[in-house]
Amino acid sequence: MIETQFDVKIKRVRSDNGTEFTNMSIQTFFKQKGIIHETSCVATPQQNARVERKHRHILNIARALRFQANLPIRFWGECILAATHIINRTPTVANQGITPYEVLFRNSPTYDHLKIFGCLCYVSTNTKLRDKFDPRAERCIFVGYPQGQKGWKVYNPKTQKFFVSRDVVFYENILPYVVHEKELPIESPSVVFHEISGQQEESNHDEVEKYERQENRGQGDTNPAEMDGQNEEPNDVGIEVHKEKETEVPVHNEMETDLPPRTRQPPGYLQDYHCYTSHKNPISMPKTQSHSSGKIYPITNFISNDCYSRRHQAYLAAIHNTKEPQSYREAVKKTEWKEAMAAELKALEENGTWDLELPPTCKKIVGCKWVYKVKYKATGEVEKYKARLVAKGYTQVEGEDFNETFAPVAKMTTVRCLLTVAVAKGWELHQMDVSNAFLHGDLDEEVYMQVPEGYHTPKAGMVCRLRKSLYGLKQASRNWYSKLSHALIEYGFQESHADHSLFTYSREGEFMAVLVYVDDLVIAGNYSDTCTNFKQYLRRCFHMKDLGPLKYFLGLELARGATGLFMCQRKYIMDILDECKMLDSKPSTFPMEQNQKLALDTGPAYSDPPRYRRLVGRLIYLTITRPEITYSVHILSQFTQSPQQAHWDAAMRVLRYLKFTPGQGIILPKENDLQLVAYCDSDWASCPLTRRSTSGYLMKLGSAPISWKTKKQSTVSKSSSEAEYRAMGQAVSEVIWLRSLLSSLQVHYKSPTVLFCDNQAAIHLAANPVYHERTKHIEVDCHFIRTHLQKGTISTNYVSTKKQQADIFTKALGAKQFQELTFKLGAHNPHTPT
Repeated sequence: MIETQFDVKIKRVRSDNGTEFTNMSIQTFFKQKGIIHETSCVATPQQNARVERKHRHILNIARALRFQANLPIRFWGECILAATHIINRTPTVANQGITPYEVLFRNSPTYDHLKIFGCLCYVSTNTKLRDKFDPRAERCIFVGYPQGQKGWKVYNPKTQKFFVSRDVVFYENILPYVVHEKELPIESPSVVFHEISGQQEESNHDEVEKYERQENRGQGDTNPAEMDGQNEEPNDVGIEVHKEKETEVPVHNEMETDLPPRTRQPPGYLQDYHCYTSHKNPISMPKTQSHSSGKIYPITNFISNDCYSRRHQAYLAAIHNTKEPQSYREAVKKTEWKEAMAAELKALEENGTWDLELPPTCKKIVGCKWVYKVKYKATGEVEKYKARLVAKGYTQVEGEDFNETFAPVAKMTTVRCLLTVAVAKGWELHQMDVSNAFLHGDLDEEVYMQVPEGYHTPKAGMVCRLRKSLYGLKQASRNWYSKLSHALIEYGFQESHADHSLFTYSREGEFMAVLVYVDDLVIAGNYSDTCTNFKQYLRRCFHMKDLGPLKYFLGLELARGATGLFMCQRKYIMDILDECKMLDSKPSTFPMEQNQKLALDTGPAYSDPPRYRRLVGRLIYLTITRPEITYSVHILSQFTQSPQQAHWDAAMRVLRYLKFTPGQGIILPKENDLQLVAYCDSDWASCPLTRRSTSGYLMKLGSAPISWKTKKQSTVSKSSSEAEYRAMGQAVSEVIWLRSLLSSLQVHYKSPTVLFCDNQAAIHLAANPVYHERTKHIEVDCHFIRTHLQKGTISTNYVSTKKQQADIFTKALGAKQFQELTFKLGAHNPHTPT
């Protein structure tokens, strides 16, 4: 055939030692044609590598086709032929993106004839062999593409025969041999559990035989009018009838007794998941559904933006949908990112960031890479596509390429404090961004960097001798902070001693506060003109961008209304759920089971520790606006070194809770007396391995939560009162710092801050300077509580355990108590669908 069709002489054939190649008939044929036959050595497939590799390729595709369609093993031949047909029409890198078909026949293949392998199809019956009341089509299964015929190869389960037909209507979303499979939404796949009894092959065979017996009894025939309009979808009744009949016990003779169908219940360890079972009769399902029902839980049932204005809804949609490239090769394909990189390189050149030089032979060259970010306007519209060139600072040598590196950034507690005070006092809140902030810093050290991707040099081998600081360098943040703080102090700002990232300005009744987080600035002021004048000053000093009212800061979504300001991380939560394939998971009303001792678990190790560490890190950042999950995240973070499967399952439980409340956050009310209140609690000897206690505290400014923490104590406490006393010490430290921070924001206190504790012995121990056998071993630094009690900085009050709001930071609680304390914390969920 090759000689006839392509006018090519076969000179040599290589094969293994299979009898189909070494028998007398084929050898005689080779001799007659003058073809040399070469065989590989016995048990040496490496000598026939190309063929063996292609066999594996074909089998991989064939197995995938068979598993998707759930076909029995006797259809393996059709799977192989269909896989070969598809491979020959698939572009490959080896052919420079051209299909094998095009290489052989010199013209492009057509694809409109390709269908989903194993799907349901209806084949038109012969008009001469049917009467008026016979079905107009036969129910068949699509199994491939015939050679030499213009049609499709199908299989009729009723007659158990293969044939080729041109008049076929396909329903590619239905795979008849896939029994009771429920399709999940494409954009949010979730974990699917199947109940399969016995060996898979036997199960598949039984299902096929059962299906074919039903077809032979005429139970699967179509409605006579079904094919009159061949473009219509099959009615749901026909499909459901087929599904119900698949669970029937086949009758072999009249003497056999039909057994009642047995309801299969999912195992207990799957009670928190929604399961899709392969052998479940929908008719025999109990009226009371278990926790593991086959119900899907779409994310739209738990989050809605209807409470916001259309303008703010558009903003939320914009920040959720825009995708950012992860590499230069991905970005260079988009015009907007190419323009962004060109603008960045132009800005670097105009700023005199580097000089092109040949590097010294003994000098280490620092690498660089591109990082991409989408910047938004206050309305939520995309302002610009930002490409930033970042140096690979981890290759720098200390003492040679850099010295000091520290630079302060805003603490999240400071962010919440500033926003709470600003809302309560009616201050304006604005956000500004510094363009290429690190480029403003002067570089004193001699640093050489590789030429960035997409940048051309006049001579080969030239590198960039850095004259200005660049993102990614170890000292870049310190140089930028030094320059910015100098500009702020020149304007009249003072650096807060409580947080060096907070600068305040006060003059003749005018007050402003500036919070610095690298190149993002939050500006709060009591007068609009004061803020405007300051913005103009910053524009004269640096390349600034005014982002308008504060709405999106460091991944925090902020919505300000007449009653206050709402903070949440809705988009961040949705990204986590999407990344972990949990958007359709069954929600949970609380994040962790009570009395769950994960430290004592001796189960199997989790297969992907970096993935676990990444998830825990993201959950830690999520506690900025979700204080109720702080204890759960604290427990999970203890196993990042060697996580086990039980730890990953516990993390998934936290995600299922977040699925229940993805839009929840904290509310900072406008009506606020700004009184600082503290709660502290401990769980004595809670760690089953070290018997160290867990401390927790909560700080509220009026009704707004501003600071919270869960921490394992550094030493073992001999009693619950000692554990509570140590927790009080941590809380008092935070109170002292917060009072200092709030004084920078013009919130001064003359009365002591009330500290609520639910342990009478700890309160008496703090109030009375007694030293006896049970307390003399406590470190001296813990007794500073007594000093501040005497100074009037704090005062202690007893609160019952049921009203102790810090209880949620020391132990896992049940659903009812957890929800009550979450509400008392100040959590709010405006995204709840109505």
